[in-house]
Amino acid sequence: MKMRIETTTKLNQIPEYIQKQHKGFREWDFVSSKHDHQTILQILIDGRDTNAVAIEGNPLPTLVYLAREKRPQYHHHFKAGSMNALIRVSSKITNAPIILNVDCDMYSNNSKTIKSSLCIFMDEEKGDEIGYVQFPQCFYNLTKNEIYGSSLRVLLQLEVLGFDANGGPSYMGSGCFHRRETLCGKKYEKNYKVDWKKINDKKMGLKYGTPVEDVVTGMSIQCNGWKSIYLNPEREGFLGVAPITLLQNLVQHKRWAEGELQLFFSRYCPLLYGHRKIPLKLQLIYSTYKLWAANCLATWYIVVVPCLCLLKGISLFPKISSPWVLPFVYVTFVHRAYSLAEFLWCGGTFRGWCNDQRIWLFKRTTSYLFAFFETILKLLGHSQLNFVVTAKVADEDVSKRYDQELIEFGAASPMFDILATLAMLNLFGSLGASKKATMDADQDSK
Repeated sequence: MKMRIETTTKLNQIPEYIQKQHKGFREWDFVSSKHDHQTILQILIDGRDTNAVAIEGNPLPTLVYLAREKRPQYHHHFKAGSMNALIRVSSKITNAPIILNVDCDMYSNNSKTIKSSLCIFMDEEKGDEIGYVQFPQCFYNLTKNEIYGSSLRVLLQLEVLGFDANGGPSYMGSGCFHRRETLCGKKYEKNYKVDWKKINDKKMGLKYGTPVEDVVTGMSIQCNGWKSIYLNPEREGFLGVAPITLLQNLVQHKRWAEGELQLFFSRYCPLLYGHRKIPLKLQLIYSTYKLWAANCLATWYIVVVPCLCLLKGISLFPKISSPWVLPFVYVTFVHRAYSLAEFLWCGGTFRGWCNDQRIWLFKRTTSYLFAFFETILKLLGHSQLNFVVTAKVADEDVSKRYDQELIEFGAASPMFDILATLAMLNLFGSLGASKKATMDADQDSK
């Protein structure tokens, strides 16, 4: 089976003998475009079939292939539309009360994840109020020093715990066990009856209209009275593929930041949508991430203004001999020391922290900048919603350079023009300041 899967992946097509086995695959022969076709549904393995067993004799679970209908004149709502199609189809086949969803590049790494999640859902005291159990997004292709800072280790090991202590974590879009009824809009209250009218339109399932459908869906579930649990076992529950080029990383964070900021300016703003529904602390935590893109303004000020002041000979800070310089030195040192301590405590390395700080600057000056202004343009009606899928496949040369922890820029991008301009500006500012300091020292010696 492993060889068949690898061969199919390399050929980028399903072999003819497999197509003949399943009617659903043969329907693709009559499809003119992957963006314009009817629904294609095929039950590949029927779990009720006694002959459906593995080599060891264990029964196989039901496996269904689904390609939802797509028409160019109708919006397909990206990942949220795919998830909702799967939810509806599964309700007719198994209607299981618990749903697990993972991204296409992820696989199970811990056989105990299902058992652990069910233990939480079935807890006699608190289990009834749990809407979903979220596992962290982990990656199997990370290098030792994380050249692109893709692990998000501080966020997943420390910051998300702040969610967990105030009503539960956000839904992260993958590695999550949901109660089916929470995705159908059920509120957590006694003697609740399902409103079937809502189940027949798009109010059921994941929310539409945003690149971060997972975040708004999770918040909506919590606003319906449900709580969530963050489960981070010692052995990672699920593993996926992290971006292996700088451009992939920046584009991914642009999509996240843009979607979060769009939510903040929409009716799903945590401070409005979550008012009197979720704790104020949880509203503020959500708002912190919603304003990721706005951080670009402060970062650009920090990166650009000091350089210009150095070139013009303008003093921004007190002299080193002045006691008033101590607060600035203290804040700078403590901030860096605290950040380094957090990173090391979460299992990172010193070099990994340096890479993380560099990528942090790259993201704030490019990804967040583009996300901020594209959101403003969208609010003004000059831009359309788009969903950029993070590439999961790369050639061998790119993968080799990634393993060697060499930055891969990939294709040309305006983001790289910005980074190069800022680097040159800082270089000229440093050279100008050094030249002025040298000339002043020469004059003092004379």
